[in-house]
Amino acid sequence: MDIGALLIQAASLMLTGMIGVFVFLSILILAVTNLSKLAKPDTGAPTVPTTRRQPSGGVPNAHIAAISAAITQYRTKQ
Repeated sequence: MDIGALLIQAASLMLTGMIGVFVFLSILILAVTNLSKLAKPDTGAPTVPTTRRQPSGGVPNAHIAAISAAITQYRTKQ
């Protein structure tokens, strides 16, 4: 076989593979979308929980002191 025939065969094989993957992924996306619509009935109510978290007070002062002491100790050793 000459190089031209090999290149044409390689291009057709590549194109066939790319089309096959595209079709497979398109079918997969459609199937997942349809199954998600079947699995979750639309009730119209929001699914967000109504309880709210209390804001945390930040990092405790004891942690800040321990981190500062560790950094100071590391810098004095270097």
